[in-house]
Amino acid sequence: MSTNPPKFVVLKQGLSTADGFGEISSGCEVISASSIAEVRKTLEDENIEGVILPSEVLKQQSGLLELASGSNVLQKMPDGVAVVDKDNMIKWSNCRMNDWFGGISLIGIDFYEALGNPEVLGPVYTPLSTALKTGRLCKTTIKTGEHNFFQLRAIPIDDGENEEFVVLTMRDVTSEMLHLEKLESIHRAGNELADLTPEEVFQMGVSERIELLKANIIHYTQDLLNFDVVEIRLIDQKTLKLATLLSVGIDAEESLRPLYARSSGNGVSGFVCATGKSYLCEDTSNDPLYVQGLSNAKSSLTVPLIFHDQVIGSLNVESPKVSAFAESDLQLLEIFARDIAVALNTLELLIAQRTTAAHEHTQAIRTAVAGPIDEILNETVHVIKTYGDKDENVSRRLRSILKKARAIKQRIQEVGRDMAPDEQFRNVIKCEQFPLLHNARVLVVDEEQEIRDSAHEILGRYGSNVETAHSAEEALLMIRNSETDYDAIICAMKISDMKAYDFIEILNQLHEDPPVALTSEFGYDPGHTLVKARKAGLRANMVMIKPFREVQLAEMTQSLMSPGSG
Repeated sequence: MSTNPPKFVVLKQGLSTADGFGEISSGCEVISASSIAEVRKTLEDENIEGVILPSEVLKQQSGLLELASGSNVLQKMPDGVAVVDKDNMIKWSNCRMNDWFGGISLIGIDFYEALGNPEVLGPVYTPLSTALKTGRLCKTTIKTGEHNFFQLRAIPIDDGENEEFVVLTMRDVTSEMLHLEKLESIHRAGNELADLTPEEVFQMGVSERIELLKANIIHYTQDLLNFDVVEIRLIDQKTLKLATLLSVGIDAEESLRPLYARSSGNGVSGFVCATGKSYLCEDTSNDPLYVQGLSNAKSSLTVPLIFHDQVIGSLNVESPKVSAFAESDLQLLEIFARDIAVALNTLELLIAQRTTAAHEHTQAIRTAVAGPIDEILNETVHVIKTYGDKDENVSRRLRSILKKARAIKQRIQEVGRDMAPDEQFRNVIKCEQFPLLHNARVLVVDEEQEIRDSAHEILGRYGSNVETAHSAEEALLMIRNSETDYDAIICAMKISDMKAYDFIEILNQLHEDPPVALTSEFGYDPGHTLVKARKAGLRANMVMIKPFREVQLAEMTQSLMSPGSG
Protein backbone atom coordinates (compact mmCIF):
# COMPACT_ATOMS: atom_id res chain seq x y z
CA MET A 1 0.00 0.00 0.00
CA SER A 2 1.36 3.45 -0.96
CA THR A 3 2.42 5.73 1.89
CA ASN A 4 3.01 8.81 -0.27
CA PRO A 5 1.32 11.95 1.09
CA PRO A 6 -1.70 13.25 -0.86
CA LYS A 7 -1.03 15.92 -3.48
CA PHE A 8 -2.90 19.24 -3.66
CA VAL A 9 -2.55 21.95 -6.28
CA VAL A 10 -2.83 25.43 -4.81
CA LEU A 11 -3.57 28.71 -6.58
CA LYS A 12 -1.59 30.93 -4.21
CA GLN A 13 -2.42 34.20 -5.87
CA GLY A 14 -4.86 35.95 -3.55
CA LEU A 15 -4.86 33.08 -1.01
CA SER A 16 -5.39 34.17 2.59
CA THR A 17 -5.24 32.40 5.95
CA ALA A 18 -9.01 32.61 6.03
CA ASP A 19 -9.08 30.04 3.25
CA GLY A 20 -7.77 27.43 5.69
CA PHE A 21 -4.70 26.61 3.59
CA GLY A 22 -2.50 26.02 6.62
CA GLU A 23 -4.80 23.36 8.07
CA ILE A 24 -5.31 21.55 4.75
CA SER A 25 -1.68 21.57 3.64
CA SER A 26 -0.37 20.00 6.85
CA GLY A 27 1.03 16.55 5.99
CA CYS A 28 0.34 17.00 2.26
CA GLU A 29 2.48 17.58 -0.80
CA VAL A 30 1.60 21.01 -2.19
CA ILE A 31 2.08 22.02 -5.82
CA SER A 32 1.87 25.76 -6.39
CA ALA A 33 0.17 27.33 -9.41
CA SER A 34 0.09 30.99 -10.39
CA SER A 35 -3.04 30.93 -12.58
CA ILE A 36 -6.19 28.98 -13.38
CA ALA A 37 -4.54 27.78 -16.59
CA GLU A 38 -1.58 26.40 -14.62
CA VAL A 39 -3.94 24.71 -12.18
CA ARG A 40 -5.74 23.08 -15.11
CA LYS A 41 -2.47 21.86 -16.66
CA THR A 42 -1.31 20.43 -13.33
CA LEU A 43 -4.56 18.54 -12.93
CA GLU A 44 -3.97 16.90 -16.29
CA ASP A 45 -0.33 15.98 -15.63
CA GLU A 46 -0.31 15.02 -11.93
CA ASN A 47 -2.20 12.59 -9.67
CA ILE A 48 -3.95 15.28 -7.64
CA GLU A 49 -6.20 14.66 -4.64
CA GLY A 50 -7.71 18.15 -4.59
CA VAL A 51 -7.55 21.82 -5.53
CA ILE A 52 -7.24 24.75 -3.11
CA LEU A 53 -8.48 28.05 -4.55
CA PRO A 54 -8.78 31.53 -3.06
CA SER A 55 -12.35 32.42 -2.10
CA GLU A 56 -12.18 35.35 -4.51
CA VAL A 57 -11.70 32.97 -7.45
CA LEU A 58 -14.74 30.93 -6.39
CA LYS A 59 -16.79 34.09 -6.57
CA GLN A 60 -15.88 34.55 -10.22
CA GLN A 61 -18.15 32.64 -12.54
CA SER A 62 -15.72 32.82 -15.43
CA GLY A 63 -12.78 31.48 -13.45
CA LEU A 64 -14.78 28.60 -12.01
CA LEU A 65 -16.29 27.56 -15.31
CA GLU A 66 -12.92 27.87 -17.00
CA LEU A 67 -11.40 25.49 -14.49
CA ALA A 68 -14.33 23.08 -14.70
CA SER A 69 -14.70 22.98 -18.46
CA GLY A 70 -11.00 22.77 -19.17
CA SER A 71 -10.12 20.18 -16.54
CA ASN A 72 -9.66 16.67 -17.88
CA VAL A 73 -9.68 15.39 -14.28
CA LEU A 74 -13.20 16.69 -13.64
CA GLN A 75 -14.36 15.20 -16.92
CA LYS A 76 -13.08 11.73 -16.11
CA MET A 77 -13.72 11.52 -12.40
CA PRO A 78 -16.21 8.77 -11.29
CA ASP A 79 -18.60 11.26 -9.67
CA GLY A 80 -21.00 13.46 -11.58
CA VAL A 81 -20.21 17.17 -11.31
CA ALA A 82 -22.30 20.16 -12.37
CA VAL A 83 -22.56 23.89 -11.85
CA VAL A 84 -26.16 25.14 -11.51
CA ASP A 85 -27.45 28.73 -11.25
CA LYS A 86 -30.07 30.01 -8.84
CA ASP A 87 -32.84 29.03 -11.30
CA ASN A 88 -31.62 25.40 -11.27
CA MET A 89 -30.30 25.70 -14.84
CA ILE A 90 -27.15 23.66 -15.57
CA LYS A 91 -24.26 25.93 -16.60
CA TRP A 92 -21.75 23.09 -16.90
CA SER A 93 -21.62 19.32 -16.30
CA ASN A 94 -18.90 16.71 -16.67
CA CYS A 95 -18.98 13.60 -18.85
CA ARG A 96 -20.09 11.31 -16.01
CA MET A 97 -23.16 13.46 -15.34
CA ASN A 98 -23.97 13.60 -19.06
CA ASP A 99 -23.59 9.82 -19.45
CA TRP A 100 -25.90 9.09 -16.53
CA PHE A 101 -28.72 11.24 -17.84
CA GLY A 102 -29.20 10.96 -21.58
CA GLY A 103 -25.62 10.88 -22.90
CA ILE A 104 -25.91 14.44 -24.20
CA SER A 105 -24.75 17.85 -23.01
CA LEU A 106 -26.97 19.01 -20.15
CA ILE A 107 -26.00 22.69 -20.35
CA GLY A 108 -29.06 24.92 -20.40
CA ILE A 109 -31.40 22.24 -19.01
CA ASP A 110 -33.18 22.45 -15.67
CA PHE A 111 -31.29 20.23 -13.26
CA TYR A 112 -34.36 18.34 -11.99
CA GLU A 113 -35.74 17.86 -15.49
CA ALA A 114 -32.34 16.55 -16.68
CA LEU A 115 -32.51 13.92 -13.93
CA GLY A 116 -36.06 12.94 -14.85
CA ASN A 117 -37.67 14.71 -11.86
CA PRO A 118 -36.04 12.51 -9.24
CA GLU A 119 -37.51 11.61 -5.86
CA VAL A 120 -35.65 13.38 -3.05
CA LEU A 121 -35.30 10.97 -0.13
CA GLY A 122 -33.76 13.41 2.34
CA PRO A 123 -32.61 14.40 4.81
CA VAL A 124 -32.63 17.73 2.90
CA TYR A 125 -35.61 17.84 0.52
CA THR A 126 -34.73 21.08 -1.36
CA PRO A 127 -30.92 20.80 -1.59
CA LEU A 128 -30.25 23.50 -4.20
CA SER A 129 -32.35 26.27 -2.67
CA THR A 130 -31.30 25.27 0.87
CA ALA A 131 -27.63 25.54 -0.06
CA LEU A 132 -28.20 29.01 -1.50
CA LYS A 133 -30.26 30.19 1.49
CA THR A 134 -27.94 28.84 4.18
CA GLY A 135 -24.65 29.35 2.37
CA ARG A 136 -23.58 25.90 3.56
CA LEU A 137 -22.93 22.47 2.14
CA CYS A 138 -26.12 20.36 1.85
CA LYS A 139 -26.18 16.59 1.56
CA THR A 140 -29.14 14.46 0.53
CA THR A 141 -30.09 11.27 -1.29
CA ILE A 142 -32.14 11.16 -4.48
CA LYS A 143 -33.73 8.34 -6.44
CA THR A 144 -33.98 8.37 -10.22
CA GLY A 145 -35.95 5.84 -12.19
CA GLU A 146 -36.95 2.67 -10.38
CA HIS A 147 -33.70 1.46 -8.85
CA ASN A 148 -31.04 4.19 -9.12
CA PHE A 149 -29.86 6.10 -6.06
CA PHE A 150 -27.42 9.00 -5.82
CA GLN A 151 -25.85 10.90 -2.96
CA LEU A 152 -25.98 14.59 -3.84
CA ARG A 153 -23.80 17.33 -2.35
CA ALA A 154 -24.55 20.99 -3.06
CA ILE A 155 -22.27 23.90 -2.09
CA PRO A 156 -23.10 27.55 -2.95
CA ILE A 157 -20.77 30.11 -4.54
CA ASP A 158 -21.30 33.66 -5.84
CA ASP A 159 -19.47 36.08 -8.13
CA GLY A 160 -19.58 39.01 -5.74
CA GLU A 161 -22.33 40.71 -7.73
CA ASN A 162 -25.35 38.76 -6.42
CA GLU A 163 -24.97 36.12 -9.15
CA GLU A 164 -25.26 32.83 -7.24
CA PHE A 165 -24.32 29.34 -8.30
CA VAL A 166 -24.33 25.86 -6.78
CA VAL A 167 -21.61 23.31 -7.40
CA LEU A 168 -23.10 19.80 -7.34
CA THR A 169 -21.40 16.45 -7.02
CA MET A 170 -23.32 13.19 -7.36
CA ARG A 171 -22.12 9.72 -6.40
CA ASP A 172 -23.88 6.51 -7.45
CA VAL A 173 -24.93 4.74 -4.22
CA THR A 174 -27.39 2.34 -5.83
CA SER A 175 -25.69 -0.83 -4.58
CA GLU A 176 -25.47 0.53 -1.03
CA MET A 177 -29.11 1.63 -1.00
CA LEU A 178 -30.37 -1.63 -2.47
CA HIS A 179 -28.36 -3.47 0.18
CA LEU A 180 -29.95 -1.33 2.89
CA GLU A 181 -33.39 -1.95 1.41
CA LYS A 182 -32.71 -5.67 1.45
CA LEU A 183 -31.51 -5.46 5.05
CA GLU A 184 -34.74 -3.72 5.99
CA SER A 185 -36.77 -6.31 4.11
CA ILE A 186 -34.89 -9.13 5.83
CA HIS A 187 -35.52 -7.52 9.19
CA ARG A 188 -39.26 -7.25 8.49
CA ALA A 189 -39.31 -10.81 7.22
CA GLY A 190 -37.52 -12.02 10.33
CA ASN A 191 -40.09 -10.36 12.56
CA GLU A 192 -42.86 -12.07 10.61
CA LEU A 193 -41.38 -15.58 10.75
CA ALA A 194 -43.16 -16.55 13.95
CA ASP A 195 -45.55 -13.61 14.21
CA LEU A 196 -48.87 -15.25 15.05
CA THR A 197 -52.07 -13.62 16.19
CA PRO A 198 -53.67 -14.88 19.43
CA GLU A 199 -56.34 -16.57 17.32
CA GLU A 200 -53.70 -18.39 15.25
CA VAL A 201 -51.82 -19.47 18.37
CA PHE A 202 -55.05 -20.88 19.79
CA GLN A 203 -56.17 -22.60 16.59
CA MET A 204 -52.87 -24.02 15.31
CA GLY A 205 -51.25 -27.15 16.65
CA VAL A 206 -47.51 -27.54 17.18
CA SER A 207 -46.97 -29.33 13.86
CA GLU A 208 -48.94 -26.64 12.02
CA ARG A 209 -46.79 -23.89 13.55
CA ILE A 210 -43.62 -25.72 12.55
CA GLU A 211 -44.88 -26.09 8.98
CA LEU A 212 -45.82 -22.39 8.87
CA LEU A 213 -42.35 -21.41 10.07
CA LYS A 214 -40.71 -23.65 7.47
CA ALA A 215 -42.93 -22.22 4.70
CA ASN A 216 -42.03 -18.65 5.74
CA ILE A 217 -38.31 -19.45 5.78
CA ILE A 218 -38.50 -20.95 2.29
CA HIS A 219 -40.51 -17.98 1.00
CA TYR A 220 -38.11 -15.34 2.30
CA THR A 221 -34.89 -17.14 1.36
CA GLN A 222 -36.13 -17.58 -2.19
CA ASP A 223 -37.93 -14.26 -2.77
CA LEU A 224 -35.73 -11.89 -0.77
CA LEU A 225 -32.33 -13.57 -0.74
CA ASN A 226 -32.73 -15.42 -4.04
CA PHE A 227 -31.40 -18.68 -2.56
CA ASP A 228 -33.10 -21.76 -3.99
CA VAL A 229 -31.10 -24.45 -2.15
CA VAL A 230 -31.60 -24.18 1.60
CA GLU A 231 -30.97 -26.52 4.53
CA ILE A 232 -31.49 -25.97 8.25
CA ARG A 233 -30.14 -28.39 10.83
CA LEU A 234 -30.72 -28.18 14.58
CA ILE A 235 -28.41 -29.48 17.29
CA ASP A 236 -29.52 -32.13 19.74
CA GLN A 237 -27.71 -30.62 22.72
CA LYS A 238 -27.26 -34.05 24.36
CA THR A 239 -25.94 -36.08 21.43
CA LEU A 240 -24.71 -33.16 19.26
CA LYS A 241 -26.44 -34.81 16.30
CA LEU A 242 -27.69 -32.38 13.64
CA ALA A 243 -31.34 -33.07 12.88
CA THR A 244 -32.68 -31.74 9.58
CA LEU A 245 -35.52 -29.27 10.14
CA LEU A 246 -35.76 -28.00 6.57
CA SER A 247 -34.26 -29.18 3.28
CA VAL A 248 -35.05 -27.58 -0.09
CA GLY A 249 -33.08 -28.49 -3.19
CA ILE A 250 -30.70 -30.75 -1.24
CA ASP A 251 -30.40 -34.32 -2.51
CA ALA A 252 -32.65 -36.57 -0.44
CA GLU A 253 -29.90 -38.98 0.59
CA GLU A 254 -27.57 -36.15 1.58
CA SER A 255 -30.24 -34.46 3.72
CA LEU A 256 -30.46 -37.69 5.74
CA ARG A 257 -26.69 -38.04 6.15
CA PRO A 258 -25.88 -38.21 9.90
CA LEU A 259 -23.85 -35.17 10.90
CA TYR A 260 -22.68 -33.96 14.31
CA ALA A 261 -21.62 -30.61 15.74
CA ARG A 262 -17.92 -31.32 15.44
CA SER A 263 -15.23 -29.22 13.80
CA SER A 264 -13.95 -32.02 11.56
CA GLY A 265 -15.36 -34.98 9.68
CA ASN A 266 -18.93 -33.60 9.66
CA GLY A 267 -18.96 -31.21 6.77
CA VAL A 268 -19.34 -27.45 6.86
CA SER A 269 -22.55 -27.65 8.92
CA GLY A 270 -20.78 -29.67 11.61
CA PHE A 271 -17.91 -27.16 11.67
CA VAL A 272 -20.24 -24.14 11.86
CA CYS A 273 -22.34 -25.70 14.65
CA ALA A 274 -19.22 -26.68 16.61
CA THR A 275 -17.42 -23.33 16.30
CA GLY A 276 -20.28 -20.85 15.92
CA LYS A 277 -18.44 -19.31 12.95
CA SER A 278 -19.84 -18.67 9.47
CA TYR A 279 -18.16 -20.45 6.57
CA LEU A 280 -17.97 -19.38 2.93
CA CYS A 281 -17.02 -22.21 0.58
CA GLU A 282 -16.11 -20.59 -2.74
CA ASP A 283 -15.24 -23.83 -4.56
CA THR A 284 -16.60 -27.13 -3.22
CA SER A 285 -14.14 -29.17 -5.28
CA ASN A 286 -11.18 -27.71 -3.39
CA ASP A 287 -12.65 -27.37 0.10
CA PRO A 288 -11.63 -29.99 2.70
CA LEU A 289 -14.67 -29.34 4.92
CA TYR A 290 -17.39 -29.54 2.29
CA VAL A 291 -19.70 -32.56 2.29
CA GLN A 292 -21.94 -32.86 -0.75
CA GLY A 293 -25.47 -31.54 -0.38
CA LEU A 294 -26.61 -30.45 -3.82
CA SER A 295 -25.30 -32.90 -6.42
CA ASN A 296 -23.87 -30.17 -8.66
CA ALA A 297 -23.05 -27.59 -5.98
CA LYS A 298 -19.98 -25.51 -6.72
CA SER A 299 -20.12 -23.13 -3.73
CA SER A 300 -21.92 -22.84 -0.41
CA LEU A 301 -22.52 -20.43 2.44
CA THR A 302 -23.27 -21.64 5.97
CA VAL A 303 -24.01 -19.54 9.05
CA PRO A 304 -24.81 -20.54 12.64
CA LEU A 305 -28.23 -20.18 14.26
CA ILE A 306 -27.44 -18.49 17.56
CA PHE A 307 -29.79 -17.61 20.39
CA HIS A 308 -28.50 -16.01 23.61
CA ASP A 309 -24.90 -16.91 22.66
CA GLN A 310 -25.79 -20.59 22.22
CA VAL A 311 -25.46 -22.26 18.83
CA ILE A 312 -28.70 -24.13 18.19
CA GLY A 313 -28.14 -25.11 14.56
CA SER A 314 -26.99 -24.00 11.11
CA LEU A 315 -28.45 -22.41 7.99
CA ASN A 316 -26.85 -23.56 4.73
CA VAL A 317 -27.37 -22.34 1.14
CA GLU A 318 -25.69 -23.74 -1.97
CA SER A 319 -25.23 -22.78 -5.61
CA PRO A 320 -24.21 -24.59 -8.84
CA LYS A 321 -21.82 -21.67 -9.56
CA VAL A 322 -18.29 -21.21 -8.23
CA SER A 323 -17.89 -18.17 -5.95
CA ALA A 324 -21.62 -17.46 -6.10
CA PHE A 325 -21.74 -15.76 -2.71
CA ALA A 326 -20.29 -12.41 -1.64
CA GLU A 327 -19.68 -10.75 1.71
CA SER A 328 -23.01 -8.97 1.36
CA ASP A 329 -24.76 -12.37 1.09
CA LEU A 330 -22.96 -13.46 4.24
CA GLN A 331 -24.15 -10.37 6.10
CA LEU A 332 -27.76 -10.82 4.97
CA LEU A 333 -27.79 -14.53 5.78
CA GLU A 334 -26.33 -13.96 9.26
CA ILE A 335 -29.03 -11.39 10.00
CA PHE A 336 -31.74 -13.72 8.73
CA ALA A 337 -30.24 -16.61 10.72
CA ARG A 338 -30.55 -14.60 13.94
CA ASP A 339 -34.22 -14.01 13.20
CA ILE A 340 -34.72 -17.71 12.46
CA ALA A 341 -33.11 -18.58 15.81
CA VAL A 342 -35.45 -16.18 17.60
CA ALA A 343 -38.44 -17.62 15.72
CA LEU A 344 -37.41 -21.17 16.65
CA ASN A 345 -37.06 -20.12 20.28
CA THR A 346 -40.47 -18.45 20.15
CA LEU A 347 -41.93 -21.64 18.74
CA GLU A 348 -40.21 -23.67 21.46
CA LEU A 349 -41.58 -21.30 24.10
CA LEU A 350 -45.07 -21.68 22.65
CA ILE A 351 -44.69 -25.46 22.77
CA ALA A 352 -43.33 -25.32 26.31
CA GLN A 353 -46.08 -22.91 27.35
CA ARG A 354 -48.70 -25.21 25.90
CA THR A 355 -47.04 -28.23 27.52
CA THR A 356 -46.80 -26.54 30.90
CA ALA A 357 -50.39 -25.37 30.66
CA ALA A 358 -51.49 -28.88 29.71
CA HIS A 359 -49.63 -30.34 32.66
CA GLU A 360 -50.96 -27.71 35.05
CA HIS A 361 -54.50 -28.29 33.84
CA THR A 362 -54.03 -32.03 34.15
CA GLN A 363 -52.65 -31.63 37.64
CA ALA A 364 -55.50 -29.34 38.65
CA ILE A 365 -58.05 -31.86 37.41
CA ARG A 366 -56.21 -34.78 38.99
CA THR A 367 -56.00 -32.97 42.32
CA ALA A 368 -59.66 -32.01 42.19
CA VAL A 369 -60.93 -35.52 41.39
CA ALA A 370 -58.29 -37.62 43.18
CA GLY A 371 -59.94 -37.46 46.57
CA PRO A 372 -63.49 -38.18 45.36
CA ILE A 373 -62.31 -41.07 43.16
CA ASP A 374 -60.36 -42.54 46.07
CA GLU A 375 -63.52 -42.33 48.17
CA ILE A 376 -65.37 -44.26 45.45
CA LEU A 377 -62.60 -46.88 45.47
CA ASN A 378 -62.63 -47.10 49.27
CA GLU A 379 -66.41 -47.40 49.55
CA THR A 380 -66.56 -49.92 46.73
CA VAL A 381 -64.01 -52.33 48.28
CA HIS A 382 -65.94 -52.20 51.57
CA VAL A 383 -69.17 -53.07 49.77
CA ILE A 384 -67.41 -55.89 47.95
CA LYS A 385 -66.24 -57.29 51.29
CA THR A 386 -69.80 -57.13 52.72
CA TYR A 387 -71.88 -58.25 49.73
CA GLY A 388 -69.51 -59.63 47.16
CA ASP A 389 -69.64 -63.22 48.36
CA LYS A 390 -73.46 -63.20 48.51
CA ASP A 391 -74.21 -62.16 44.96
CA GLU A 392 -71.80 -62.80 42.09
CA ASN A 393 -73.62 -60.28 39.85
CA VAL A 394 -73.21 -57.54 42.51
CA SER A 395 -69.54 -58.45 42.93
CA ARG A 396 -68.95 -58.25 39.18
CA ARG A 397 -70.61 -54.83 38.94
CA LEU A 398 -68.68 -53.50 41.91
CA ARG A 399 -65.37 -54.62 40.40
CA SER A 400 -66.41 -52.90 37.19
CA ILE A 401 -66.88 -49.70 39.18
CA LEU A 402 -63.36 -50.08 40.58
CA LYS A 403 -61.93 -50.57 37.13
CA LYS A 404 -63.76 -47.57 35.65
CA ALA A 405 -62.88 -45.28 38.57
CA ARG A 406 -59.20 -46.14 38.14
CA ALA A 407 -59.52 -45.63 34.39
CA ILE A 408 -60.73 -42.07 34.99
CA LYS A 409 -57.40 -41.15 36.60
CA GLN A 410 -55.45 -42.83 33.82
CA ARG A 411 -57.50 -41.08 31.16
CA ILE A 412 -56.85 -37.67 32.73
CA GLN A 413 -53.11 -38.35 32.44
CA GLU A 414 -53.46 -39.46 28.82
CA VAL A 415 -55.48 -36.35 27.89
CA GLY A 416 -52.72 -34.17 29.32
CA ARG A 417 -50.17 -36.05 27.25
CA ASP A 418 -52.28 -35.67 24.10
CA MET A 419 -52.40 -31.90 24.62
CA ALA A 420 -48.64 -31.59 24.20
CA PRO A 421 -45.73 -33.45 22.55
CA ASP A 422 -44.77 -36.49 24.60
CA GLU A 423 -41.12 -35.51 24.95
CA GLN A 424 -42.03 -32.04 26.19
CA PHE A 425 -44.67 -33.50 28.50
CA ARG A 426 -42.14 -35.88 30.02
CA ASN A 427 -39.73 -33.02 30.62
CA VAL A 428 -42.38 -30.98 32.39
CA ILE A 429 -43.32 -33.83 34.72
CA LYS A 430 -39.64 -34.36 35.60
CA CYS A 431 -39.34 -37.93 34.35
CA GLU A 432 -35.63 -37.58 33.67
CA GLN A 433 -34.75 -37.37 37.37
CA PHE A 434 -37.13 -40.14 38.50
CA PRO A 435 -38.05 -42.11 35.36
CA LEU A 436 -39.54 -45.09 37.24
CA LEU A 437 -42.26 -42.92 38.75
CA HIS A 438 -43.87 -42.26 35.37
CA ASN A 439 -47.14 -44.27 35.28
CA ALA A 440 -46.19 -46.05 38.53
CA ARG A 441 -49.14 -47.30 40.69
CA VAL A 442 -48.66 -46.10 44.25
CA LEU A 443 -50.89 -46.80 47.29
CA VAL A 444 -50.58 -44.38 50.22
CA VAL A 445 -52.14 -45.41 53.56
CA ASP A 446 -52.68 -42.65 56.13
CA GLU A 447 -55.49 -41.41 58.34
CA GLU A 448 -54.62 -37.74 57.69
CA GLN A 449 -56.33 -36.12 54.71
CA GLU A 450 -53.45 -33.64 54.38
CA ILE A 451 -50.92 -36.45 53.95
CA ARG A 452 -53.07 -38.23 51.36
CA ASP A 453 -53.53 -34.99 49.38
CA SER A 454 -49.80 -34.27 49.59
CA ALA A 455 -48.97 -37.68 48.13
CA HIS A 456 -51.34 -37.04 45.22
CA GLU A 457 -49.81 -33.62 44.53
CA ILE A 458 -46.13 -34.58 44.81
CA LEU A 459 -46.09 -37.94 43.06
CA GLY A 460 -48.56 -36.68 40.47
CA ARG A 461 -45.88 -34.22 39.30
CA TYR A 462 -43.79 -37.19 38.26
CA GLY A 463 -46.62 -38.90 36.42
CA SER A 464 -47.50 -41.48 39.08
CA ASN A 465 -51.03 -42.90 39.49
CA VAL A 466 -51.71 -42.51 43.21
CA GLU A 467 -54.49 -44.15 45.23
CA THR A 468 -55.06 -43.67 48.96
CA ALA A 469 -56.61 -45.53 51.84
CA HIS A 470 -57.72 -44.36 55.31
CA SER A 471 -56.71 -47.50 57.17
CA ALA A 472 -54.64 -50.68 56.91
CA GLU A 473 -57.77 -52.82 56.48
CA GLU A 474 -58.99 -50.58 53.67
CA ALA A 475 -55.55 -50.74 52.04
CA LEU A 476 -55.63 -54.56 52.10
CA LEU A 477 -59.07 -54.48 50.48
CA MET A 478 -57.69 -52.16 47.78
CA ILE A 479 -54.75 -54.50 47.20
CA ARG A 480 -56.92 -57.64 47.04
CA ASN A 481 -59.32 -55.96 44.58
CA SER A 482 -56.71 -54.57 42.22
CA GLU A 483 -56.23 -56.25 38.84
CA THR A 484 -52.51 -55.36 38.85
CA ASP A 485 -50.04 -55.06 41.72
CA TYR A 486 -49.07 -51.72 43.17
CA ASP A 487 -45.51 -50.67 42.37
CA ALA A 488 -45.10 -49.06 45.78
CA ILE A 489 -47.06 -49.06 49.05
CA ILE A 490 -46.42 -46.30 51.59
CA CYS A 491 -48.06 -46.72 54.98
CA ALA A 492 -48.10 -44.63 58.14
CA MET A 493 -46.22 -46.30 61.00
CA LYS A 494 -49.00 -45.26 63.41
CA ILE A 495 -52.40 -46.27 62.13
CA SER A 496 -55.28 -47.01 64.49
CA ASP A 497 -56.67 -50.29 63.13
CA MET A 498 -53.45 -52.30 62.78
CA LYS A 499 -49.80 -52.34 63.78
CA ALA A 500 -47.45 -51.50 60.92
CA TYR A 501 -45.50 -54.72 61.33
CA ASP A 502 -48.74 -56.78 61.24
CA PHE A 503 -49.63 -54.97 58.03
CA ILE A 504 -46.25 -55.92 56.52
CA GLU A 505 -46.64 -59.57 57.58
CA ILE A 506 -50.01 -59.78 55.81
CA LEU A 507 -48.49 -58.18 52.71
CA ASN A 508 -45.78 -60.85 52.79
CA GLN A 509 -48.51 -63.48 52.67
CA LEU A 510 -50.09 -61.84 49.62
CA HIS A 511 -46.88 -61.08 47.70
CA GLU A 512 -43.23 -62.05 47.95
CA ASP A 513 -41.06 -59.10 49.08
CA PRO A 514 -43.79 -56.45 48.80
CA PRO A 515 -42.55 -52.92 47.93
CA VAL A 516 -43.61 -51.26 51.19
CA ALA A 517 -42.24 -48.27 53.11
CA LEU A 518 -43.32 -46.60 56.36
CA THR A 519 -43.77 -42.97 57.31
CA SER A 520 -43.59 -41.55 60.80
CA GLU A 521 -43.75 -38.30 62.69
CA PHE A 522 -40.49 -37.20 64.21
CA GLY A 523 -40.08 -38.52 67.77
CA TYR A 524 -39.58 -41.54 70.04
CA ASP A 525 -41.02 -44.94 69.05
CA PRO A 526 -42.18 -46.36 72.43
CA GLY A 527 -43.60 -49.58 70.93
CA HIS A 528 -40.47 -50.32 68.96
CA THR A 529 -42.67 -50.53 65.87
CA LEU A 530 -39.77 -49.92 63.49
CA VAL A 531 -37.67 -52.74 64.98
CA LYS A 532 -40.59 -55.16 64.71
CA ALA A 533 -41.39 -53.98 61.18
CA ARG A 534 -37.85 -54.74 60.07
CA LYS A 535 -38.15 -58.21 61.55
CA ALA A 536 -41.40 -58.60 59.59
CA GLY A 537 -39.57 -57.86 56.36
CA LEU A 538 -39.36 -54.05 55.98
CA ARG A 539 -36.52 -53.21 53.64
CA ALA A 540 -33.56 -51.19 54.89
CA ASN A 541 -33.86 -47.41 54.81
CA MET A 542 -37.54 -47.52 53.89
CA VAL A 543 -38.72 -45.07 56.55
CA MET A 544 -39.45 -41.39 55.99
CA ILE A 545 -40.45 -38.58 58.33
CA LYS A 546 -43.77 -36.78 57.70
CA PRO A 547 -44.81 -34.32 56.40
CA PHE A 548 -43.45 -35.30 53.01
CA ARG A 549 -40.66 -33.45 51.28
CA GLU A 550 -40.87 -33.78 47.52
CA VAL A 551 -37.43 -35.17 46.68
CA GLN A 552 -37.37 -37.55 49.65
CA LEU A 553 -40.78 -38.98 48.77
CA ALA A 554 -39.82 -39.34 45.08
CA GLU A 555 -36.49 -40.97 45.96
CA MET A 556 -38.00 -43.45 48.42
CA THR A 557 -40.84 -44.38 46.04
CA GLN A 558 -38.43 -44.98 43.18
CA SER A 559 -36.17 -47.01 45.50
CA LEU A 560 -39.10 -49.33 46.24
CA MET A 561 -39.43 -49.95 42.51
CA SER A 562 -35.72 -50.41 41.78
CA PRO A 563 -34.49 -53.96 41.22
CA GLY A 564 -32.58 -55.36 44.20
CA SER A 565 -33.50 -52.47 46.54
CA GLY A 566 -33.28 -53.37 50.21
